[in-house]
Amino acid sequence: MQIQSVPKPHLCLVCGSSFRKSGHLKTHMFTHTGEKPYSCDVCSKSFTVSCNLQRHIRTHTGEKPYRCEVCGCSFGQTSNFQRHKRIHTGEKPYSCETCGYAFSDNAALGKHKATHTGVRPHSCEICGTSFMSKYDLKKHMRLHTGEKPYSCDVCSSSFAMSSYLTLHMRTHTGEKPYSCDMCGSAFSVKSSLKGHMQIHSGEKPFTCGECGSSFRRKFALTLHTRTHTGEKPFSCKVCGTAFSKPSKLKLHVRIHTGEKPYSCDVCGKSFVTSSKLKKHKQSHTGEKPYSCTDCGSLFANSYSLKKHKQIHTGEKRFSCEECGSAFRHNFALKQHKRTHAAGKYFPCELCGLLFTTAYNLKQHIRTHTGEKPYSCGVCDSSFKQKSHLKVHMRCHT
Repeated sequence: MQIQSVPKPHLCLVCGSSFRKSGHLKTHMFTHTGEKPYSCDVCSKSFTVSCNLQRHIRTHTGEKPYRCEVCGCSFGQTSNFQRHKRIHTGEKPYSCETCGYAFSDNAALGKHKATHTGVRPHSCEICGTSFMSKYDLKKHMRLHTGEKPYSCDVCSSSFAMSSYLTLHMRTHTGEKPYSCDMCGSAFSVKSSLKGHMQIHSGEKPFTCGECGSSFRRKFALTLHTRTHTGEKPFSCKVCGTAFSKPSKLKLHVRIHTGEKPYSCDVCGKSFVTSSKLKKHKQSHTGEKPYSCTDCGSLFANSYSLKKHKQIHTGEKRFSCEECGSAFRHNFALKQHKRTHAAGKYFPCELCGLLFTTAYNLKQHIRTHTGEKPYSCGVCDSSFKQKSHLKVHMRCHT
């Protein structure tokens, strides 16, 4: 039986494409004119087709009308919902003609095929980086433009990709859809569950070629490798200081911004990190859970106990490569090294005195300003140096 072709009477005079309906031709013409008549009232982003606008609006409203009956996950787009259902069914309808490898969605197959050809046809005009798909290039361009079209309705945080917004929303909802079958622990991210499962199996598949250390996650191996290479890819835009971890850069930036997000419920004092707040709270409680097995001295934290034990062992692990001097603490070695660096001094602009570290200069300046930033939460006494406050607290404890 011969299949009759459907007539397409509506012809595009620009490229020759034909369509069955005049509405389809009208929509097609937007690809030539660049017109995008459907605009979002929230962010003013424009679209050529009304259905694309409707899908986009859900990124603002958070509406997810498509719900999985198996696990309860919800989705804003039918395409994402269809891909998700294949997780449960195991269906992989898209196969590579070259190697036979199967995929659950066509986009993943398209990316995979490019690994055989090595072709990356989509290039960034700004930095020259090439990509296998136009969608990957579009995401990359947001690094240059700073565009973050996906916004959180709860805290107004914005994200470059919808997947980042989905993960972020779980910090508000507390949703943890990925559960461990062995111990019941739940996670908000699938990769976290995968890493957790290796705790039960003991598997550490990522090995350092330099020293043989093994890790459960590839990211942990990447961070470890930088201890050998000295690579510090994360730089501060204000002062240029470089770091091996993004978390360290995040903490450093707070020096410039003055942000101290962790506050004490007792005295209201704020801290840059949660660990420093935890240590501070022990000054109110007087708690010292760490004891020295040699002399019985008590300490508020494990780091102080570790430093104290070096008094008994006489251990000086940190040595100067230039003169051989040894020190118990790394910060003492760093201060010592500055004595070898000729001309690297920090001068006081008020009296002209020179200091080997910026920290010492900062403390000295307080002799001119009278600033006393370290306050006692018990009796309101204030001190110029943190060590003076520490000595004072012994009067109360």
